[in-house]
Amino acid sequence: MVAKVELTPNGQQFSELVQGYWRLADWNMTPQERLSFLKQHIELGVTTVDHADIYGNYSCEQLFGEALAIEPSVRDQIEIVTKCDINLCSDLVPERKINHYDTSKQHIVNSVNNSLSRLNIENIDVLLIHRPDVLMDADEVADAFVHLKQQGKVNHFGVSNFTPSQFELLQSRLDAPLVTNQVEINPLNFEVAHDGTLDQLQMKRVKPMAWSCLGGGAIFSGQSEQQVRVRNELEAIREEVGAESIDQVIYAWVRRLPSNPLPIIGSGKIERVQAAVDALNITLTREQWYRVWVASKGHGVP
Repeated sequence: MVAKVELTPNGQQFSELVQGYWRLADWNMTPQERLSFLKQHIELGVTTVDHADIYGNYSCEQLFGEALAIEPSVRDQIEIVTKCDINLCSDLVPERKINHYDTSKQHIVNSVNNSLSRLNIENIDVLLIHRPDVLMDADEVADAFVHLKQQGKVNHFGVSNFTPSQFELLQSRLDAPLVTNQVEINPLNFEVAHDGTLDQLQMKRVKPMAWSCLGGGAIFSGQSEQQVRVRNELEAIREEVGAESIDQVIYAWVRRLPSNPLPIIGSGKIERVQAAVDALNITLTREQWYRVWVASKGHGVP
C-alpha cells in the first residue's frame, strides 16, 4: 500500500508516489475516462497529483478540472501540486516571441487564479516555481506567497529545478519552509545527487519530488552506449530482485536515495501505475544501486 509521508517535518501529508499529468492532453481520454483513471489511482493510494500551468499548451489543468467537475467530492481525496513562472510561446499568446520566465508577483498571482479556474478548485495544496528565474526578486516572490496564503488560495510553496543557492535565497525571505524541490532523477541523469541539491534537502529534512524517473523512455529504447549499459544492468538486477520490469527497478533505485524522493509517475495507464506501486516492495542493496551508477557513468567509483 502507498504510504502517506510528510514533505517537511510536521507538514501536510502526501502520497509517497505522485501521479504526473503533464501528458494528459496526449491520453485522448473523455472526461469520464479521466475521472475513472483518477479514482483508480486514488484506490491504489496514489493521491498526490502533479500539474503545471503550461502542460499540454496550457490545456492539462483544464482537462483535469473537467473530470473533477463530474464528481467534485473527489477533490477532498487528493493533494494537488501545480507550477508557474514559465511563459511559453503558444498560439494562445501570439505576441510572445520567446519562452521566458516571470516570477513577478503579478504573474504568480495571475497564474494561480488561472490554475484555480482551470482545475475547478478553490485552493492549491502546493505551488512550485517551475524554473529558476535569473530576474527573480526573492522579496517579491515572498510577497506573492504571503498574499496567496492569506487569501486561502495556496497552502504550501516549493520550487522545481532550483540549485541549493537558489533554494536558500528564496527560503531566506520566507517564514514557512519551502516544502519540496522537484528535480530530475533517473539512472541517465542524477547530477542532483552530486551537486549538493539532494544533500541540502536531506539536511533540511525536505523530501524532493523526482520527475522523469524513466528518462523519457530513453532507458527502454535508446541506443547510446550509456543507455545500453544502463538498460543491461537494470535487466540483470530485475532478474535478481524478481521485478516484473526494469521500470520497477528504476523506481526502487530512485527511492533508495537517502533524501527519500517521491517519484512522479508519467503514464496514463493504470497498469503502469500499479507496477510503480508494486515497486515499493523492492529494496536494492548498496552494491546493486552502485552497479547502476557505474553503468551510467561508464567507469568505477573513484
